[in-house]
Amino acid sequence: MESTRTRRLGKKYLILLFCFIFVISCKKDNKNNNTIYNSLIEEPKEINEFGFNLESYIVKKDTIQNGDTFGKILERNNIAYPKIFEITQKTKDSFDVSKKLQLGKPYTLLCSKDSLQSPKCFIYQPTKERYVVIDFQDSIKAYTSYKPIKYVEKTATGVITSSISNAMDEQGKPFMLALKMSDIYAWTIDFSRLQKNDKFKVVYTEKYIDDSIYAGIHEIKSAYFEHNKEPFYAFEFETDSILGIRDYFSDEAKNLRRAFLKAPVSFSRISSRYNLKRRIAHYNYRVKPHRGTDFAAPNGTPIMATANGTVTRSGYGKGNGKFVKVKHNATYSTQYLHMSKRKAKVGDFVKQGEVIGYVGNTGSSSGNHVCYRFWKNGKEVDPFKEKLPEAKPISDSLKIKFLEYIKPLKTQLQLLDYPTKPKEPDSLGVKLQENNLIT
Repeated sequence: MESTRTRRLGKKYLILLFCFIFVISCKKDNKNNNTIYNSLIEEPKEINEFGFNLESYIVKKDTIQNGDTFGKILERNNIAYPKIFEITQKTKDSFDVSKKLQLGKPYTLLCSKDSLQSPKCFIYQPTKERYVVIDFQDSIKAYTSYKPIKYVEKTATGVITSSISNAMDEQGKPFMLALKMSDIYAWTIDFSRLQKNDKFKVVYTEKYIDDSIYAGIHEIKSAYFEHNKEPFYAFEFETDSILGIRDYFSDEAKNLRRAFLKAPVSFSRISSRYNLKRRIAHYNYRVKPHRGTDFAAPNGTPIMATANGTVTRSGYGKGNGKFVKVKHNATYSTQYLHMSKRKAKVGDFVKQGEVIGYVGNTGSSSGNHVCYRFWKNGKEVDPFKEKLPEAKPISDSLKIKFLEYIKPLKTQLQLLDYPTKPKEPDSLGVKLQENNLIT
């Protein structure tokens, strides 16, 4: 009996001991699990924009509406007029908010985190990259700054089966890439007459604001086009560091451009040519000389300077409407008439391809177009009948530097592969292969 009772007690103690060990083990595992779980929880990251920790404020974002002024915006947000007057007076030398706010542009108010939500800072964004800060939470100050920009290098290769612009669009590539390539090769390849099995390779950079906001194509660094089995290289190179002039040259250092663009607007048609014996029905078919070339284009189409030069006139005339005149050198000048809006003023130095205004219908005009006039030695001439000069070549002192500069770029292009199985002609137009090289 005694031994039986002892065995029963022994079993009870063993069971209790096992339960105790199990409970301790569970607590330990739970503690370890909590440790692991806690290690996975990250501290919340600060939300920073415009150089401020947005977590410290109540943030109000909006755009400039019709009738909005800096004063009205602050008044709506409980800032009294004396304070508004003080802010505008102390910041007008840095940024005159009473004149420079544009309709539709975004702004941000950083407000106090209390029941009053009083504005402490006004931030205005005239462009995606640039912003103006008017800070009045302590002392009053205003300054301009820029959002961080990241440039991502990309490549694309393709085999043509139809037009390059349609091909880019079908593949989800920005139309600007096709436009930039057609501009680079404007004097060597007719992009409206591309052949099946023409090939291209291009290295370009895209611009991103705050690492994520796409801001378009920054530049094409190098390109290769094989047209009718003939190779054409293009490399961007700076020829004037003072004026910031960059151009595209072949692998033999020959300029791909001429001194003048063929037309001041892209994707347009000539509606009326230079004609000194032109008769117009509106004037009873009297001879009324037309000393310009008319390019028809939709209202608002950008008008480009056809060559580098200095703006000598920018104004309005009864017949000319809004116009800009550019002197390119002692021999050549050009003029652009009937603009809806001028973008260049007297004294501006403009580069070839730079937008100087927009197509309109001002002055004596019967429709949206730009009348392009061309002077040689003070006399208006037809630019399409003139033997115009070639673009300025690379100087001998820069040529050696250029040839060394393009060696790795040329190798990079040569190493790019074309798509292995280009699609047959269909809605795609071209098969592209893309690689992100820099992130």
